[in-house]
Amino acid sequence: MFPIRDHNPSGRTPYVTYALILLNIGVFLSYYVTIPNEPRLAMFYVEWGLVPRRIMAGGGYGTVLTSMFLHGGFLHLAGNMLFLYIFGDNLEDILGHARYLGFYLLSGLAAAGLQIFAAPYSPVPMIGASGAIAGVMGGYLLLFPRAKVDILFIFVIFFRVFPLPAWVMLGVWFGMQLLNGFSTAGDGDGVAYWAHAGGFIAGLLMMAPVWLGLGGPAFWRQTHGAPPHPETSYPTVKSGIPRVIRRK
Repeated sequence: MFPIRDHNPSGRTPYVTYALILLNIGVFLSYYVTIPNEPRLAMFYVEWGLVPRRIMAGGGYGTVLTSMFLHGGFLHLAGNMLFLYIFGDNLEDILGHARYLGFYLLSGLAAAGLQIFAAPYSPVPMIGASGAIAGVMGGYLLLFPRAKVDILFIFVIFFRVFPLPAWVMLGVWFGMQLLNGFSTAGDGDGVAYWAHAGGFIAGLLMMAPVWLGLGGPAFWRQTHGAPPHPETSYPTVKSGIPRVIRRK
């Protein structure tokens, strides 16, 4: 079950969001298709990824930035870029291009900080844009808690797209990060859950002044938590699955 789009159009072209997506894809291809084998790729991640133990020893501070643009595989990259594409344009619309870029990078910094705090002596390199993107998701939740997000649900051969309010989808996602973070003791299964949680919390906190500037609770009362403009509508595709009629 994962999101594929929202119903929240932006009023301006999200140049920074598009640039971040292209940059992440370009960086990924630059090393993933040129490094010949897994051992050398692992060494590359250790060199340019964020290793908490190295940070605690007083080195590798630049990897806080470089780690945000590295990914471990095509699915890792695709999932992160999908989330950024869905939620990034609306925050860029509200913040403007320059402030949005700063928001994104600071979210990534906060994500790294909480992951280091959770596992300060871990030798495992942390890579991925998901901490920064989690900040975008946290900011989105505060501004548009009832925006519709289309979810693709897949179960074996059955699949269906249905809309959920952003607060449900993002709230469940954040809850899963906390649950997994507490249950895996930092980086126990190779996923930086605390980085996700840290970025999400940072995004909420950094977006709070903007939300208050829009009126805070009054903004929610005015918009009922939905985007303050007409939502995007998508054509309905009729299902090809035959209906079974119950006979009395």
